[in-house]
Amino acid sequence: MRDSHEDHSAMPEIVRLTASLPKAAVEMIKGRIASWKASQLLIKQRRNMEWKSPAAHHIREQLERIIQDRIFLRDIPLYRDQLKSRRTEQEKGIIQEIEARTAKSNRSNITRTRAYLNCYKQFPELHWSFLAHMVSRNAGWSMSDLKGGLMSDLMEQPMREDMYRLLERCNALIFQDAYPQLLLYMYSRTLGKSLFHLLSEFHVSAFMHPFWERFWLERDSALLATGLIINEQQYIEGRVVQHHYFQKQILRKPSFLLHSKFQMNQIIFPLTIEHPVQDSNQSSLPQATGICGLILEDFTDIHERIEFGKSLYAMLFGYQNVLSGVQAFAFTVKHQGSRQEYWPALFTADKQTALNSPQESSELLKQEWLPEGKNLYSPLLKDVWQDMPYEPIQQYDWFTNANAIVHITRPRRPLFIEMTHAHRLALQKTAMIHDVQKAYFPE
Repeated sequence: MRDSHEDHSAMPEIVRLTASLPKAAVEMIKGRIASWKASQLLIKQRRNMEWKSPAAHHIREQLERIIQDRIFLRDIPLYRDQLKSRRTEQEKGIIQEIEARTAKSNRSNITRTRAYLNCYKQFPELHWSFLAHMVSRNAGWSMSDLKGGLMSDLMEQPMREDMYRLLERCNALIFQDAYPQLLLYMYSRTLGKSLFHLLSEFHVSAFMHPFWERFWLERDSALLATGLIINEQQYIEGRVVQHHYFQKQILRKPSFLLHSKFQMNQIIFPLTIEHPVQDSNQSSLPQATGICGLILEDFTDIHERIEFGKSLYAMLFGYQNVLSGVQAFAFTVKHQGSRQEYWPALFTADKQTALNSPQESSELLKQEWLPEGKNLYSPLLKDVWQDMPYEPIQQYDWFTNANAIVHITRPRRPLFIEMTHAHRLALQKTAMIHDVQKAYFPE
């Protein structure tokens, strides 16, 4: 039971928090109106995503046949051994090179994010690679948040480490599965012939085979991206999301559920580069002119994650202003895991000049934007987390029934996509939770 002294000491914080609520509500309404207007400008010029319905229908039929004929799932060891014995020396060399390149680039969030972007720069038809690059940037920012200002106070050290493991494992496993597929395409382009019969060498699900075979013939970027979105979410579903450790240590914890309920699971894409901003060391920093993105309501729902991924794709490649702006940002700003990369007027990677934790929450609740020179601490990823080796994963093909086929549909463009104010509001919600916790559960 809390004693009277604790109750008395908490009162000023409670009064301050209560007094800030009306102003925060007004700012939220103003922000939503401004975001709606900004969204209308972003979505004004649509891009043709070139979704080919006959090709999608053909792939759905192929996948239905694969389910009916289990031999295509490579479940028979003897059959797999026969395939391997037929590999040419050139194919064996390519397999070894892809395995080595994947392992080298799978060291950290930084190396993975860079590898995705390099793929897209070389082969712009690989839309999913650019989408993966931007989502991987978000993963890095979320990892750094765990050691930043407010979030580091909201979680105990064991919880922060478990959350990092969750983010890192999802990021690493998706890369481990998807990057060899991208490299196979790159090698196929270089040699001028399809190498997708080698997909099984990298334990790629039979689900992806028809997508790559079709892509080699027709370059259906939207269809391939949809297939990869479905595949990668299915890939982490059993290996991470439904894993008993992450279920117990994170996904069922009240703090994680509260994060979702408050709509704080945001994937954001910074837009364009404007005039530089000077940081405390007088070095020039780029300034994003806006932020677009979407909110994931329930991370544990695989169907929502798949449709969310398709909406992100449609937002990124369905609107010319979004694609041009995000490319301008991604091609210019090096990913290091700090939110200072896209908002140096609000965040800083310099802990010495950043607001300390009590000041952060106080300033965030006073007004929508922080005064000049008052920045939130968002560290570089390399400064707060070390590369984490992970245990070997069980190799199996998730594609054992036809449930996922229903998601092979045209991605729909979202309309309310400007997120600058919503992103700022998420910080304000974090500050409020921070202050409630400090008021009622002081150290």
